[in-house]
Amino acid sequence: MSAEDLEKYETEMELTLYREYRDVVSIFKYVVETDRRFYLCNQVDVKARTEAGEVFFEVSMSDAWVWDMYRPARFAKNVKVLTFKDVNVEELSPADIDPSKA
Repeated sequence: MSAEDLEKYETEMELTLYREYRDVVSIFKYVVETDRRFYLCNQVDVKARTEAGEVFFEVSMSDAWVWDMYRPARFAKNVKVLTFKDVNVEELSPADIDPSKA
């Protein structure tokens, strides 16, 4: 497989992932962004934890969809993420999903 073939394959995978995101975003309530992944979910809980003087975040999500083109199954019943980096949680509104509803 040439570098051009690989680039074309990855571009097609990203486009497929975007289309899937566009199709499912309306069934979710929250967007959660960590340093490694982007999630859609219907429930999210973020807790700051301290251990040995280090602060980290424990993010628990249920009924989630994971933006990851290499993951064969993107839907997950429960997800738990531990991270030392920032976590961004946003509640979606209908206008975020479909600008025509603004």
